[in-house]
Amino acid sequence: MPLTKKQLAEFEKQLIAWRDELEMGQSENIHALQEQDQYTYPDPADQATIEADRSFDLRIKDRERKLIRKINQALERIKNGEFGICESCGGRISIKRLQARPVTTLCIDCKQQQEQEERTRVD
Repeated sequence: MPLTKKQLAEFEKQLIAWRDELEMGQSENIHALQEQDQYTYPDPADQATIEADRSFDLRIKDRERKLIRKINQALERIKNGEFGICESCGGRISIKRLQARPVTTLCIDCKQQQEQEERTRVD
């Protein structure tokens, strides 16, 4: 069963709020990192701790940046009428799956198959 206009509007609202929250966090973190750049620590252990924390923060921000890109793609799919359609099999993605992961592009069966193929390649 296709998603209703009301459901699509709710997903759009949720995705926009999520993106805005992530973007605000990105902006705040950039300012914090710039402020940290102004300080040097004479103790090598302190400096190493700061660098490790910075590296961790940057990895998180990179993941958030990728998530923002996925959110924008999901919003584009809503706009194009493709939201909730599996990009692999063309079937409908269940509403429960979309509620759990609104940026998903695969139905649960195709996602399970993809994960199984990834596990097979790694083994």
